[in-house]
Amino acid sequence: MKTARLHRNTLFCGIALALAPSVLLAQQAEQAAPAAQQAEGEIEALDAVVVTGVRGSLARATELKRDSSTVQDSISALELGKFPDDNVADSLSHITGVSISRTAGGEGQRVSVRGLGPEYTLTTFNGRILATDGAGRDFAYDVLPADVISGADVIKGAQASLSEGAIGGLINLRSASPFDRTGQHGIVRLEGDRNLMSEFDGGKLSAAYSNTFADDRFGMLLGVVYGKRKDRTDVAGNDGGWSRNADPTDESWLWGNTWGGHIDPNGNGVLDPEEYGLIGPGQFRVGSILEEKKRTALSAKFEWRPSDDVRIAVDGLKTRLDSPQVGFQQSYYPLYAPGRWSDMTIRDGIVTDFTMDNPDPEMRLNPELLNQTEHRVVDTDLYGINGQWQVNDDFKLSADFYRSTSSRQSGGLDTYVVLRMNQPNVSRIWLDGGMPNVEGTFSGGRDLAGGLAAGQFGAEDFNTHYFSLAGDNIEDRITGGSLDGELFVGELGIDRLKFGVTRTDRRKARDLVNNAITGGADYYSGGNAINVGDLGGNVLSRTFNLPNFMSGVSSVFPRSFLSFDVPGYIEALRGYDGNLRPDGTPYDYSAAAPVWNPLESYRVSEETTAAYIELDLAGERWDANVGLRLVKTQTTAQAWDARILDIVEFGAFNYSVVYDEPSSVYQESEYTYALPTANFTWRFTDDLQLRLGAAKTMARPAVSQLAPTNTTESVAWGEFTQIYGGNAELKPYSAEQADASLEWYFSENSIANLAVFHKRIENQITTSWEPGQDIGVGPIVDTEGNPVTSGPTLFNVMRPINGDYAKVYGFEAGLQHFWESGFGFRAQYTRNWSSSWVADEERPLEGIAPSVYSLGVMYEKGPWSLGATADRTDGFVTAINVLGGGYNEQADPITWLTAHASYSVNDALSISLEGSNLLDEENTYSINGNPLLSQGYYRYGRSITLGLSYRF
Repeated sequence: MKTARLHRNTLFCGIALALAPSVLLAQQAEQAAPAAQQAEGEIEALDAVVVTGVRGSLARATELKRDSSTVQDSISALELGKFPDDNVADSLSHITGVSISRTAGGEGQRVSVRGLGPEYTLTTFNGRILATDGAGRDFAYDVLPADVISGADVIKGAQASLSEGAIGGLINLRSASPFDRTGQHGIVRLEGDRNLMSEFDGGKLSAAYSNTFADDRFGMLLGVVYGKRKDRTDVAGNDGGWSRNADPTDESWLWGNTWGGHIDPNGNGVLDPEEYGLIGPGQFRVGSILEEKKRTALSAKFEWRPSDDVRIAVDGLKTRLDSPQVGFQQSYYPLYAPGRWSDMTIRDGIVTDFTMDNPDPEMRLNPELLNQTEHRVVDTDLYGINGQWQVNDDFKLSADFYRSTSSRQSGGLDTYVVLRMNQPNVSRIWLDGGMPNVEGTFSGGRDLAGGLAAGQFGAEDFNTHYFSLAGDNIEDRITGGSLDGELFVGELGIDRLKFGVTRTDRRKARDLVNNAITGGADYYSGGNAINVGDLGGNVLSRTFNLPNFMSGVSSVFPRSFLSFDVPGYIEALRGYDGNLRPDGTPYDYSAAAPVWNPLESYRVSEETTAAYIELDLAGERWDANVGLRLVKTQTTAQAWDARILDIVEFGAFNYSVVYDEPSSVYQESEYTYALPTANFTWRFTDDLQLRLGAAKTMARPAVSQLAPTNTTESVAWGEFTQIYGGNAELKPYSAEQADASLEWYFSENSIANLAVFHKRIENQITTSWEPGQDIGVGPIVDTEGNPVTSGPTLFNVMRPINGDYAKVYGFEAGLQHFWESGFGFRAQYTRNWSSSWVADEERPLEGIAPSVYSLGVMYEKGPWSLGATADRTDGFVTAINVLGGGYNEQADPITWLTAHASYSVNDALSISLEGSNLLDEENTYSINGNPLLSQGYYRYGRSITLGLSYRF
């Protein structure tokens, strides 16, 4: 098969070269963004805009929108090598209809368009699909420094000549060209930043250089970025789920998820009607995530224009994101079991207050120290060769060939490692609308919070417990090529005929390396736990006491606690080898070491061939385009499966799974889509125009959802759930969509626009929840192999499925204006309504924000540039049916305020000051917006950045 694919790729490249012998490359951004599909004279006129700063950036973006062939918005660099924000995603969030999600430190990471989540969005770089280090196709923008971008187009309509794969929007990132401004230009920039919450500092050096030679026939552009900073994110909330009693009146929740038996306030051992669906705390935690982020990027573009008819360019981009995260947290597992809770208070179907005073070591509250890390080192490369040949006055050919790769090697390096307190205590937990509250009195009269702050607890107060070492090795490789032609017609209202063919070969491999599949995660837990004091060394390495820690939360919990580092802990465990376990066998660390886990590993290959034809039409006051894109995709997926032989119980909420030998699972699928498009623009006047668009679009499932993987890892802590990753037969999303946009360019660089849109999405991917399933697993057994339950062990089964259909419709409005005084503003608002249907049941469509809006004010005159922008995203559903039908997790609203000030000392030197998250906002999550049912809390703090630039 490899030989056949090689022959096909070679044949494709040969055809491209045969048809364009003088050309090896084309400026692919021209095919990827309608803004770049203008006549050459128009492009050069646009390039003549030399105004820099925010006003110049918005002027270029406005012209791109005005001259585009479909509905789009754009954003452009302030100057060479300087994008409006430090992060591309943050800049995109200012665009009408765009919202973003944030990662540690508050940095923008993933982008949604018109409320539709990242999985509905396709990101390209100069028209080329970017490889990703995650399980899906949605691009993580934190791997890409903003300094390598000269602009970005958010294309909300559709054209046959554009890459398929987006329903929400196509985002095309554009790199600069040395011919944007001929001659020699360069910039060096130094930045230093400080986070006021964490009191961490960081810095960045970036430089860009461009020049043209030989009478402007040859040009080069080079860029380099190196940044280093520390981030801290304070976190709290749910750590595995609220507990909810079974509800015989609710078909979606007939079995419940209370692991130790149903919550029983009256203690009669019977599920009474007033106890149906009763909710209580299951697990929660509080702590902080520390991240040291290093980002490096090298970029280059070489362009040769041997004649006015030929353009040849070779370009490359290489980035490395090195951002390991270490989370030091304190966890609480007050899961209900008979006799474990007393003095319960119930409010609106929720247990809001209870005491834990059972003397049984497995029934009391045992607070835990959690060290959770993510080893994320991502290498992303993109190299391409492209060109354009104006064969004659009427005919133009262009070709492109590229390779995009992304690699992350973190197998076995991520941790979820827990030490458990082992002292008798009486504790109380209560809910009051913030984070869950906890207080406890331990042996010797030690108070939980006060004792930790005063150093009254030590290593002997803790035992070893859960010891998960895991992580992914992910390799994503995309090879793509295209051949495009453009023929001037000039008759029957037809201006130009465009046509082309593209081929993309994507291969993604994931290898999970962990110790859960062998039971190694529980090797040092339960009856085999070791007192930390017996391990020797300095396992508990320090007291966790950070400045301003959780200062925005009023709930009661320890604000300082002990912490440990996993490498030192592992060395201590290795040093304990040879000591006898309770069963008489010696401890052996190798039995807990991570190994390859076939059950969640996969190989997916996806080969896509697309061809399109498009007609550009024009009249006295109108222009239009109509086209058809044919797409054929072949998918091959490999995964592994293994039958469960036994589930072994080691203690309360402590189990291990014994698997049979794994066997390979292969699946293949194929689909073909015809995607028609039509766009029409009517110009009432030179300043007022109406756009209409209609199209059929598609978005493919996440790569991980095409692999038939499954996991039962949650059995380890007593949640009997089998989670399927997906299968190759999952169908792509498809949508029939329509747009209308009225745009009024009422003065220079000013615009008022109103757009409406409608999308009917077929085969949207949602989650199926099938409780109480017999998957062929017998009774649970004890460590001697004796059954401790009767009958088969029933599992809840989760799997991604294609729903029936979904509807999304809404409108967006924008207003931008500048005065000669230097003042200006921009405002945008997007509102959408959405719903989906699965088996005739209406559900919310996950990941869709109902409204997004922002307001920016600015002043730019002479050497000064000042501005502030507030971006707000309303609350939206992030996951459905988390506790049965109608119990949905949702993100709460958030407003992100940024501001900047810069001063140009002279033509070469400028100084800037920027502020981010000036309102000190948090990301919070809850179930159905109920403040008693918190799902998560993330606080990032305010940041300021001081910059110094020198241009030449």
